[in-house]
Amino acid sequence: MKNKRIIWMLTAGLTFGMLTGCGGEEKKTYDQACADLAQGSYDYALQGYQSSITAGYKTAEAYRGAGIANIHLGNYQDAIDSLTNGLNDEKAGKALKKDMLAYRATAELKSGLNDAAMADCQTLAESYSMDAETYYLTGCVALAMDSYDEASSNFTEAYGEDATYDRAIQIYEAYLEKDMEADGTRYLEAALKTEAKNAEDYCNRGKVYYYMEDYSNAQKELTEAVNQKSTEGMLLLGMVYRAQGDTSNARSMYQQYVSADDSDPAKGYNGLALCDMDDGSYDSALENISKGLEDASTEEMQDLLFNEIVVYEKKLDFATALSKMQEYIKMFPDDENAAKELTFLQSRNGELSNDTASDTTENTDAEAASDAGDAADTSDEAGEEEH
Repeated sequence: MKNKRIIWMLTAGLTFGMLTGCGGEEKKTYDQACADLAQGSYDYALQGYQSSITAGYKTAEAYRGAGIANIHLGNYQDAIDSLTNGLNDEKAGKALKKDMLAYRATAELKSGLNDAAMADCQTLAESYSMDAETYYLTGCVALAMDSYDEASSNFTEAYGEDATYDRAIQIYEAYLEKDMEADGTRYLEAALKTEAKNAEDYCNRGKVYYYMEDYSNAQKELTEAVNQKSTEGMLLLGMVYRAQGDTSNARSMYQQYVSADDSDPAKGYNGLALCDMDDGSYDSALENISKGLEDASTEEMQDLLFNEIVVYEKKLDFATALSKMQEYIKMFPDDENAAKELTFLQSRNGELSNDTASDTTENTDAEAASDAGDAADTSDEAGEEEH
C-alpha cells in the first residue's frame, strides 16, 4: 500500500493539463484519453494515447500521457520508453519537457534505476526552475540512494515552497518507506502549527494526527470537519474509528460517506468491507467489494481486489484466493505484498491438492483446525497490509 501511495504522491502534483488541438476524430480520441487519465481509467487512457501516436496527432503530449498511464499501471519500462520518445519529439516545448523529465525520473525510481532517476533530477535542476514537486521528487530519489543529507535538503526546500498538510504527509510517507519515521514526523508536527480556518483545514489536521496515530486528536479535528459538511472528513473519521477498533461508528461514517452526493462511493464500500472483515462478516464484505468495483478507478480497484483476496483467505477458500491473486498480479505486478501472498497461496493450494489426490486421506477435524490456525496467522499478516 505504501508503494502505491508513493507512486501517486510523486505523480499527483504534476499537472494533467493537456494542450488542445484541431478538430476531427483524432482530437476526439486524444481528448477522451485525457479524460480517461484524469478519471483513473488508465488502460483506456493508454489505448487512446497509443491511437493518437499512431495517427501522428499531438505525439509529444500523447507520449507523455502514455507514460503517465503506464506508471499507474506499473509498466515502468514502457513508461520510460514513452517519455523518452516524447522528450525526443522536436515539437515538445520546454514546459512539456520538464514535465516529462519528472515523470521519467518517477518511473526510473520505481524501477530501481536510481542513477538514471538522479540524472534526470539533475537535468531538472540545471535546465529548469525548481519547484516544490521537483524538490520533493529529487528528495525521494536521494533517499532511495541513501543520500540522507541530500534528501533532507531537498525535502526542506519542497516544504519551504509548499508548506501544506499534503506536502508534509508526502515527505512523512517517503521517510516511512525507509523506516525513518522520526525524520518525517517533524514535518507533520510543523504542519500542525498552522491554525485551522475551515473544514478543509480541520480535515487535513485530522489526517495528520491519523498518520501520527494520535487518534484522539484526529477524532476531534475530523468531527469538526464533518460538522462543517466535509465529505472527506467522513471517510477519514471512519478510518480513525476503525483504527480504534470501533467498527460500529466506523461503519456509520462509511455509510454516510457512500450516501453523500459528492462522495467517491468505491472508497466508502472498501471501508465497509474492511469493517465486515474485522467483524468476521465475510459474505457481507464480498458484497460491499462487489458494489465498490462498479465505479472504481484503477487505484480503488486495486484496494478492493486485494481485500477480496484477503476475504477468501479468511474464508479458507484458498483455491479461489489463488485464482484471484494470479489475476491481480497481472494487473498490479509491482505490489510486493501481493507477491508474498501469492507464494503463500501457491504453497497452501499445493498442500490442498496433495490432500485431495489421496483417496485414503480425509480432512479430519484436527487438520481443519490446523488449516484454520495457519489461515489465521496469514490473515493477520494480510490484515496489516489491507488496502
